[in-house]
Amino acid sequence: QVQLVESGGGLVQAGGSLRLSCAGSGRTFSTYRMAWFRQAPGKEREFVASIWLSTYYADSVKGRFTISRDNAKSTVYLQMNSLKPEDTAVYYCAADRTSVDGPSYAAAASNYDYWGQGTQVTVSS
Repeated sequence: QVQLVESGGGLVQAGGSLRLSCAGSGRTFSTYRMAWFRQAPGKEREFVASIWLSTYYADSVKGRFTISRDNAKSTVYLQMNSLKPEDTAVYYCAADRTSVDGPSYAAAASNYDYWGQGTQVTVSS
């Protein structure tokens, strides 16, 4: 069982930066694929980035967002730079116990076993 708690969301102007954190519980954190998803009002939840054997990003955030993890702290981060109003969403952290790798698998929300409660990111124009 893994519990995930996100933090770091807030209000930022377009072009600004934010760093999200997701603190996980459990001694096996390092074995999990970790990912960030986001959901804007009226839209489906969408993949942002994941990290495990490989790192994957959605095309919409490549070059602007960076996912990283500190297994000693059981924490995964999402550094978001050059933020745009269309990045406004609730951002969720997710954990997956699988041993399967690949971009399509990593991007599917249904493959994740544990989710955080979400943190709001609002980018003003």
